[in-house]
Amino acid sequence: MEHVTSADGTAIAYERLGSGEPVILVPGALCDRNALKPLAVALASEFDVITYDRRGRGDSGDGTPYAVEREVEDIAALLAAMGGRAAVYGHSSGAGLTAIAASSGLPFSKVVLHEPPYGPDDVDSSADGAEVIELLQEGRNQEAVERFLLMTGLPMPEAVEVAAAPGVAELAPTLAYDFAVMDHGSPGGRMPVELLAAIDQPTLVLAGTASPPFMVDAGYRVVKQLRAAALIELADQNHVVPPEFLAPVLRAFLQGKAVSPR
Repeated sequence: MEHVTSADGTAIAYERLGSGEPVILVPGALCDRNALKPLAVALASEFDVITYDRRGRGDSGDGTPYAVEREVEDIAALLAAMGGRAAVYGHSSGAGLTAIAASSGLPFSKVVLHEPPYGPDDVDSSADGAEVIELLQEGRNQEAVERFLLMTGLPMPEAVEVAAAPGVAELAPTLAYDFAVMDHGSPGGRMPVELLAAIDQPTLVLAGTASPPFMVDAGYRVVKQLRAAALIELADQNHVVPPEFLAPVLRAFLQGKAVSPR
């Protein structure tokens, strides 16, 4: 494990594996760097891969007050550690953060957005988010996680099981950060059209056919806003895709080869 220092002085922990073209992996809600480490390992034979703890998670520090811009600066610090330019993959709300970072002008070579959870334009998720935040403020972290997972479409038994898993409740306070990310550029978790239109790097959007329908729909709507993008449906895959299935798709895109659905 290594650290970089972000612009506000916060230490950001990361691991670096492999060699080749640089790639940064950005995890989603309730995840630290270990969540994407299996994918990093699968890519490390051909790429120089960073997986990191977003601020407030794992071995990274934090700063107050929170602002989405600070997370963009964290990614900028990682880019600097990799020589100033890299491809980037973001999963779930990490894809939302990746889109914000790409739209801000960070020098990414290529961008992968894997199921950014933008809601339909006629649905406002702010009330659900407020309920999660209220539970967090009351210190009811496990209940907050359960409520959040139910929002995403996870069945109750699975939500309860995940919320009770070791370490999950400790990550719960950062759900507030993920809500801020998904509200950035468009309140209520709706699609930030202007933000997406500012992304000019070659972009791959991924959606699993077994994922909640709103996530697949979001993928198609995202592609329409991007300047240079393609969408790949991952057959029979849900929100979390095994690295042995996902890595070949990423590898082909990052190496400039034809990418076909799997």
